[in-house]
Amino acid sequence: MEWTVESENIAGIRSGSADIRPGRNVVQGANWQGKSSFLKAIETSMGTETPLTEGETSGRVDLETPEGEYSVELERRNDTVVRNGEPFLDDEYDRIRADLYAFLDEDNAIRQVVRRGDNLEELLAKPLDFENIEAEIADRKAERSSIERELEQAQEAARRLPSLQEDVTQLANELDNLEATRDELDQTDERDEDSDREQLSKLQAELSQTEQRKEQLSDSVTRIQNKLEEVREEYESLSVPDEDVTAELAEAREKQQSIQGDVDLLQSVYSVNKRVLEEDRGDLLTNVDHGLLEDQFNCWVCGGETSEDELRDNLNDLSERISELKAEAAEYDERAEELERKQDEIREAGRRRDDLERQIDDLETKLADRRESLESATERLESLDERIADLNDSVSEHSDELTEIKSEIKHTETQLDEKREELERAERQAERRSVLETEYEELEAEIESLRNRKEEIKRRTRDAFDDAIADLLDRFDTSFETARLTSTFDLVVARNGREASIDALSEGELELLGIVAALAGHEAFEVADDVPVMLLDQLGGLTEENLATLVDYLDDRVDILVFTAYPEHSSFDGNVIDPDEWNVITKDTEVAP
Repeated sequence: MEWTVESENIAGIRSGSADIRPGRNVVQGANWQGKSSFLKAIETSMGTETPLTEGETSGRVDLETPEGEYSVELERRNDTVVRNGEPFLDDEYDRIRADLYAFLDEDNAIRQVVRRGDNLEELLAKPLDFENIEAEIADRKAERSSIERELEQAQEAARRLPSLQEDVTQLANELDNLEATRDELDQTDERDEDSDREQLSKLQAELSQTEQRKEQLSDSVTRIQNKLEEVREEYESLSVPDEDVTAELAEAREKQQSIQGDVDLLQSVYSVNKRVLEEDRGDLLTNVDHGLLEDQFNCWVCGGETSEDELRDNLNDLSERISELKAEAAEYDERAEELERKQDEIREAGRRRDDLERQIDDLETKLADRRESLESATERLESLDERIADLNDSVSEHSDELTEIKSEIKHTETQLDEKREELERAERQAERRSVLETEYEELEAEIESLRNRKEEIKRRTRDAFDDAIADLLDRFDTSFETARLTSTFDLVVARNGREASIDALSEGELELLGIVAALAGHEAFEVADDVPVMLLDQLGGLTEENLATLVDYLDDRVDILVFTAYPEHSSFDGNVIDPDEWNVITKDTEVAP
């Protein structure tokens, strides 16, 4: 199950290739060698990231697995990076779950929320937004209503069975008696078999059937007229807005994406420079003159002389600019969502209008057909009346009794056939009761399960968090005794039997809690079924021993685990990925020791 990852112009890697294998894979190297960028390349192949190398117009990642080959291309268009190709995860639901619960790099949203001490409910329930539970419930309810109607018909058929069986028996006895009477009359008067009487009997039977047919057609015409009137009234009252918001929606989305691209770009500049200052590593980029009061050095961007305070002031200004752009992007996003809702309303009204037009056409066609059939039945009745009257005159000298008996036999035979068919239909319907009841109960259970889906996921998430934290606390020596997620998904830790502040935890403890929270979502949403890889990066707050312990724990939960480590860390069991052969951006410039 070995995977091969080849990347070009992805984050800090200009070109590089590596194999990852089942189990643990450690990317071991010093700073600036592309460890984190390699994980970004994997995320790009999955379809969750677009980290095109700064200054480049295109990049790509090729992923080869035993199941297939996947290729993702990145292209910069108007300061926006566009993804093309076929990623490993082609479903947005899978990508959301992977990004939140499997790709645990420094930018992982759950790890960031835990660091800030914010509420976790939105992120730990986010995949539910893609499941469209309400639509599924509506579909199941519609199916349940159909089953319910059919079940009611089957139950009604079962109730009618004794009465129908009695009717069949009674009609059969009547037919036997009529046939016996006819046979007696035949023996006494052979003239009853003449053609006029036979024809008269057939015409009378046809007359009865035609009368029934006319009554049915008349009722059908009335029903169709009423239905057509209802549909026309709804059609006339329906209002379809004559408005096209497509261009405005596209403009809003384009604006939002453009501003978000600016935010991402400024954020990357801010994060890198802030980290250099916070870790006091300016000497990596320029010469530092350590003075008595403050350090003086040349700015590594413009080359001018500056101080750390001036750089921090500039970073604060940049942070404020990022916040302003985020607010502006949120406004455009809100406007786009509003336009999408409006567009959906216009489309729904249009679809309903088209559906009503089709119904009107169908009903008008059906009404014309029924009227034509009714007219034909009326004409046939008139014709039958005339012919029967003529035959009655021609056979007046014959025995009316035999004619009546034969007519009754025909009529009774017709009634018996119809009643037997009705009985058979009722028996078939009644036999389906147990199947329909089972289907109805299954749909009830599905609807209830869907209704409880969100709360069930939340419960499973909290249970998974409790299990993971209990397991990890047995492995790690932490300053807190336990941690839990409240019913509202606030993260609470306890120390010495009392609730403690998140701010009092060490960096390593916060990182550990962030990993545990992500693992809870990983378990609750069954991410491992669709995403076989887990990524782990930027855990500088953990000691080498704790990192090894965490890797041992995670190794049992996924098929493929990829994590980063420094060269001085002890060797890890598994596949070691050496970045020395990669062409990374730090090789393009001279870096001060």
